[in-house]
Amino acid sequence: MTHARLILAGLVALAGLGPSMARTCDVALLLTIDVSGSIDRGEYRLQVDGLADALLDPELADALLLGQVALSVVQWSGTGRQTVSIPWRRMLSAGEVADFARRARALPRAYTGSDTAVGEAIGFSARQFGSVQDCRRKVIDISGDGPQNAGGPLAPERGGAALAGIEINAIAIEDMGRASPITEFYRRFVITRNGFVMTARGLGDYPRAIRAKILREVSKPLG
Repeated sequence: MTHARLILAGLVALAGLGPSMARTCDVALLLTIDVSGSIDRGEYRLQVDGLADALLDPELADALLLGQVALSVVQWSGTGRQTVSIPWRRMLSAGEVADFARRARALPRAYTGSDTAVGEAIGFSARQFGSVQDCRRKVIDISGDGPQNAGGPLAPERGGAALAGIEINAIAIEDMGRASPITEFYRRFVITRNGFVMTARGLGDYPRAIRAKILREVSKPLG
């Protein structure tokens, strides 16, 4: 076989790998759900249904596939109460996105009646990225409706995550009204330097907020 034919054969072989092999994981996104005592049964259902509906949104689903995003879900509440509810999974097909959404909607609640250990939730979440080191960005997406009232200091956990190259963003679930104390708490003490806070005005606003938040986290800028 001539040198030119060898080159041509190599190009054909590479083309046969398909577009999924040509791209790499853009974002590893760890979705953390607050299941502390302030979240009742109906509010928990709004969170998991809101997450599932967001993932099934066509624009968001396309963004997940384009970036071959890796998703995982953690539930958290008080001291020593954090668990991986859905392990890491790469979004490589529409079927995988739909299945992840289905599992999120059916997710049983991990804890009830506990305090709010935000620092421990961050520390636990930051230790979960070992199997997704190939992803270009690593993001903890934390939601909650109250400030920390249990567990160790929050600042060292946030600092450790930042040093590991992990971005922390948040959804602050506020009571209906003008004041935004939870938003300010997350802005000052939880998110990392380049992170952001999305405010949900009550749990009923959570589905809108989680869709907008994930879309912002995984969409690639144009141009």
